[in-house]
Amino acid sequence: MAEKRKPRILVADDDQDILDLVTFILTYSGYEVVGAVDGSAAIAAIEADPPKMAILDVMMPGMSGIEVLQRVRKSDAHKNLHVILFSVITNESVIAAGLAAGANEFIRKPVNLRELMNIVNTFLARSENE
Repeated sequence: MAEKRKPRILVADDDQDILDLVTFILTYSGYEVVGAVDGSAAIAAIEADPPKMAILDVMMPGMSGIEVLQRVRKSDAHKNLHVILFSVITNESVIAAGLAAGANEFIRKPVNLRELMNIVNTFLARSENE
């Protein structure tokens, strides 16, 4: 019998320390994680091997997390991807823009790892039962 693949999660953040921390926590929790340091790399990773979930920093060079999200939502192949945006920008207009673009969740930085893991675990447990 083939081994069941761990749920794949994309994490995109241009801050290497945050990318490493979130990757470590998710990997330790049993997920397969692919990292991206900018929006273009995030799009490439989504298209190459679609993840179950994407966690995107709003402010990245070249293509922001919101722009990545807008592209994902326009694609029939990826429009149902669960997307969490996170950012140090906490003004309501940025949060509203992210949610209007189709984000499922918005988390403020610094990232509360317990909150992040609760969201990830809840969504992925729910998607396993669908």
